[in-house]
Amino acid sequence: MATDSRVNGTRQDTFIVTLKVGTVSYGVWDKKTGGAVDSDDIKYFPGGMLPPISLGGKRTTDNVTLQRNYDRVDDHNKIEALLAAAGRGAVVITQRPMDPDGNPSPGKAIQWIGKLKRVEVPDVDSESTTASLITIEATVSGYPSLA
Repeated sequence: MATDSRVNGTRQDTFIVTLKVGTVSYGVWDKKTGGAVDSDDIKYFPGGMLPPISLGGKRTTDNVTLQRNYDRVDDHNKIEALLAAAGRGAVVITQRPMDPDGNPSPGKAIQWIGKLKRVEVPDVDSESTTASLITIEATVSGYPSLA
């Protein structure tokens, strides 16, 4: 009996994303963007008006940005170390799918390894009740892998 692969699809809210900077775990993060693998588009144009030939190109990995609600106790106690790590701290970011009940799916997580590039403490607005988000950005060494 054939299985329809679309049955096991997932939603954006069914992933667990974690951050480690050096040896310190910064727990679970709510939002992740970036981390895509891209490449240059090199084309060769042969003579005689023949169609161009794709030669492929060098691969690169986009930076990864994480966000979550700023925990005024836990995050605030670690913020000094996080700010000090910008530009040099080794990071490991992992993303693992979960089933609809919140259990980690079998198999390996996707992992990005690199350096902490930017730390942004929450913006402040005395007239707003919006969640205060901490944001980090990491540059990626190499390419994502399964770990």
